[in-house]
Amino acid sequence: MSSRAAPLLFLPGLLCDSRVFADQLRHFAGATAVDGFGACDSIPAMACHVLETGPAKMSLLGHSMGARVALEVVRMAPERVERLALVSTGTHTIRPGEAEKRHALLALGRVQGADALVGRWLPPMVAPARRADQALIAPLHLMSVQAGVDTYAAQITALLKRPEVESLLPQIRCPTLVAVGADDEWSPPEQHRFIASRIPDARLQIIAGAGHMLPAEAPDALNQAIAGWLEMPAGSTITTMGDDE
Repeated sequence: MSSRAAPLLFLPGLLCDSRVFADQLRHFAGATAVDGFGACDSIPAMACHVLETGPAKMSLLGHSMGARVALEVVRMAPERVERLALVSTGTHTIRPGEAEKRHALLALGRVQGADALVGRWLPPMVAPARRADQALIAPLHLMSVQAGVDTYAAQITALLKRPEVESLLPQIRCPTLVAVGADDEWSPPEQHRFIASRIPDARLQIIAGAGHMLPAEAPDALNQAIAGWLEMPAGSTITTMGDDE
């Protein structure tokens, strides 16, 4: 990690914990990760946990739901966030059918257990070409099953009552990376183009061959993007907007 950067902290998404960032934690000395948000059932509560346990000043990277938490941290305490990375996420409010789909998965989990829930939920979270890759899928499946149905219930409650954040984006002034897999079907590249267009001088990185589980699917490419982001002086704005699709 660049000696100029504040400590790097990773925030995981739905049903994930620090294991989703295994390659990043190995690559960046001194980096840490929140080990899941467990039974927290609101985005602000998750953000408070980050502020209570995280470094006084941080380079904050959120993945999926974790990126929404990162934005809430910025809203609550912008002086604590030296730089921000939003990975595989969205900033939109609840869309038609979203609640029904999430609750249908919860109902499946309540009846058939976490293995059935994750077996239905996980495959669309990775790039189509990787869905039979057990070296990738098996650790992600285990991690998500171990999180459990109750965690899924709490976290979808948080997501379904998530705060509005699109009005926050133009106010962000720290160096910001927006990254997504080119094959992300859950939060596609177009969402990230929108996010990057609303944050002053944000850098957009679209990584080929990866889906929603970008940190695990394309760790080397994501690590390269993170390294460049960490090298940017905190007091400057980002002057390049790249689209590497």
